[in-house]
Amino acid sequence: MRAPFTRWGLGFAFVAMAGYAFVTLTGPHGIRALQEKQRVIREMQKHNADDAKHNERMRERNQRLEASPADQELEIRNQLKMVRPDEKVFITGQPDSH
Repeated sequence: MRAPFTRWGLGFAFVAMAGYAFVTLTGPHGIRALQEKQRVIREMQKHNADDAKHNERMRERNQRLEASPADQELEIRNQLKMVRPDEKVFITGQPDSH
């Protein structure tokens, strides 16, 4: 008499565990959420790598400007749009929007 109840009890427990596993894996914190988090992590890693490359280029540019006064002067004149009194400037093409 106990054997049929034990089988039914084990069967019910197995079905309950399978149902719980299914709901857990397909729910909002399941496999899809894990895949989305992994996608975001890959995206952030790519962004960080791009930022590291940009930082390295800027570091090299700063070192080049520190080493060369002529490059410093040229950069300052370009950013401030300044010319020497004896220079002539010819503007071609579309003007900058800023």
